[in-house]
Amino acid sequence: MTSLPRLSPATLATLSAGGLDPAVRPLAALDRDAAPGIVHLGIGAFHRAHQAVFTEQAATLTGDDRWGIVGVTQRSASVRDQLLPQAGLYGVLELSDAGSRLDLIGAVRDVLFPAEDTARVLECVAAASTHIVSLTVTEKGYRRAPGGGPDLADAALAFDLEVLAKEIDGSTADASVPSRSAIGLLLRALTRRWRGDAQPITVVVCDNLLDNGPTVERLVYAILEVSPAAGAVEFAQWLRASVAFPATMVDRIVPATTDAHRATAQQLLGASDAGLVVAEPFTQWVIEDRFTGPHPAWEDAGATFTDHVAPYEHAKLRILNGTHSMLAYAGALRGHALIADAVADPELHALARTQIDDDAIPSLGERGEIDLEAYRESVLERFANGAIGHTTVQIAMDGSQKVPIRFLATARDRLDAGHVPHAMARAVAAWMLYVRACAQGELVVAGAPVVLDDPLASLLADAAAGPVGGLAGRMLAVREVFPAALAEDDRWRHAVSAAVRDVAALVATASAVNSAAVSS
Repeated sequence: MTSLPRLSPATLATLSAGGLDPAVRPLAALDRDAAPGIVHLGIGAFHRAHQAVFTEQAATLTGDDRWGIVGVTQRSASVRDQLLPQAGLYGVLELSDAGSRLDLIGAVRDVLFPAEDTARVLECVAAASTHIVSLTVTEKGYRRAPGGGPDLADAALAFDLEVLAKEIDGSTADASVPSRSAIGLLLRALTRRWRGDAQPITVVVCDNLLDNGPTVERLVYAILEVSPAAGAVEFAQWLRASVAFPATMVDRIVPATTDAHRATAQQLLGASDAGLVVAEPFTQWVIEDRFTGPHPAWEDAGATFTDHVAPYEHAKLRILNGTHSMLAYAGALRGHALIADAVADPELHALARTQIDDDAIPSLGERGEIDLEAYRESVLERFANGAIGHTTVQIAMDGSQKVPIRFLATARDRLDAGHVPHAMARAVAAWMLYVRACAQGELVVAGAPVVLDDPLASLLADAAAGPVGGLAGRMLAVREVFPAALAEDDRWRHAVSAAVRDVAALVATASAVNSAAVSS
């Protein structure tokens, strides 16, 4: 790529003086040095393309500069190293078949890496100016056991809870000890706020967990119930009185950023941007109106505040996320690198429609104000947006965490209603075959072998090993994914077994490159 100056306030000022490309949305004139009001755990691409954009737009519309974001990374310092030299500035490249637009975002004021900056994270959450802690740490980031409680066998969580117990009881000696889990870091930070007699605070969970805020709230109290700290009960009482965990639903497709995306952004802006993220035009945020203090005017930026998030959440998880995951697994097995290619495949498109119409929509019950048929069409249209380059392999990762939420909840509801969910069985079968193909090194997409990316990769690989003929039974025995009540339901077992055969045959008709993925 052509060498260009790196995005920064000074570079942006120079470029703005010369006139920005009409496809670039500039920053508003706000006080970027004001004390931040939000600490966000998990400042990956999705947060930067979603909640940070809503926050930037709300500040632009209202002139309220209290809502700068302190972003906290997870496993690496890469986002910190991308954004800090740019003073937190970055672009969101919005792609559609109609063209490209670049939105400049300045909501991020600082980025911290817990391995080096845990003490500063605790200080930021404890600050009186902070009113919100938000999270996007993925489903696996909460370290939950299959039943939903804390996974006390998880070494990172166990380490954090030992430090937490000391801090609840007043010790500050370990403040600089790095947290090893997001939920542990959250609890340590809330402890610091409690110890500092700060004002109430709201925890806004933005991950694809069913009933996400209340789910994490229950997890927090479950952790405190097993804490040996003498002050755990008092701390829990403060949490109940001073901390809210509203439910949310977030929606925007955010693919991985490529060199081609960076080249497009450079051409529009005239500067290089190490923190660039990419997104589709569509964005949605539904938030339960349950806060303990102030919040940005996100509603002015298009967010929906409601007393009932569940109808929106269930529609998104079952229609969008469920279909997205099915297309990822089946699409990869048929050799499709992109979701857009998968949904353009007539046989997979038919599977997607059948999954939505036969199982997802009937499982939703009361639809309220949501036009589910129109939502179905918008979802399929979004999947067909080839400009964003959303890969099947990216969506397919962490299946053991997603399958229970995106597939099994729908299946259970259909069975309870007296219907055999054959479409959901095919989705589960596609995942099983994908796991087997990856684990055996037989899946190749876009010329590259696909490695199973899942926190339970070893366990799943062991279960998937062997002929396709017994795959359904072996995988249904994995209790970390399939609860006994569902796995032992004869209707479901027969449906999944039949679906494995059907999907295997469907995949076998695809390209010769991947036909071996389902052969015995």
